Amino acid sequence: MNDAGSETPSSPSPPPAKPSASHRPPAPRGRLVLDHVHKRFGIDGTLALSDIDLSCEAGEFVVFVGPSGCGKSTLLNLVAGMVSPDQGTIHLDGQLVNGPGPDRAMVFQEPGLFPWLNAAQNIEFGLKMANVDPAERADRVAAALRMVRLPHSGKRLVHELSGGMRQRIAIARALVVDPALLLMDEPFAALDAQTRTILHQELQEIWCGTNKTILFVTHSVGEAVRLADRVIMLHTNPGRIRRELLIDLPHPRNFDGPEVSEIVRVVRAEIEEEVNRVDRELAESHAGGAASGHLAADRGPVGSRL
Repeated sequence: MNDAGSETPSSPSPPPAKPSASHRPPAPRGRLVLDHVHKRFGIDGTLALSDIDLSCEAGEFVVFVGPSGCGKSTLLNLVAGMVSPDQGTIHLDGQLVNGPGPDRAMVFQEPGLFPWLNAAQNIEFGLKMANVDPAERADRVAAALRMVRLPHSGKRLVHELSGGMRQRIAIARALVVDPALLLMDEPFAALDAQTRTILHQELQEIWCGTNKTILFVTHSVGEAVRLADRVIMLHTNPGRIRRELLIDLPHPRNFDGPEVSEIVRVVRAEIEEEVNRVDRELAESHAGGAASGHLAADRGPVGSRL
């Protein structure tokens, strides 16, 4: 028997139990790896993309910019599985991309909505094709409409929606199927400046709320810097990565802040340098100074080609 006032030695506490697989948090979705990807087009096998080597982390917002013809849309189509690389591989969450799949969703410049369906039915279409239960479909469509700030517009037909509303429905249709990766090919290019600014703000909120990996293509340097975690600037003829720029600014961003303006200036200067390089090569490919001068005179200001 121990003396009064003495403590009984305590037995060592057991190590904490490991959580069962059913209680572990799900692994982040949307990690994309392009491993030395090349793509050729045409009878002559013109090299459109050369040696694209890129990793995008789950939840990252990556924007591609560059001159027309540098392969931005081709890159998205490769990731979407709509075309196949001639060399190299593409993996999403460790799985080889060899065709379209429900883990990727695309939003285009044109919304591509079915005019004979109302807004809710357009959003629901992918879920219906996947044989999702009708009650679950209704709940997910309602949540998607709330997410894009159109909770009372589900019964409207396409012709009753403005351009901005149509693009919101297209975004909702893409996100309602819960893809790991959202691909956006100049989704706001056809909208007026005011609507674009509003949708930039709303897309930031949606991205922060869903934590989706987003690959976004644009010709607008301002749009790229407003939205991106990382801007990928592409070289042209053939398309390849010229420079990557990490944008370490918190979201949601002050679009008119001096930090954003300074980064826009840096990216614009980089792309103008690339455009001027292409112009010089085109001019040099024509014999004689007169031909070069005529070519330069017809091409318009550099900013029109970004």
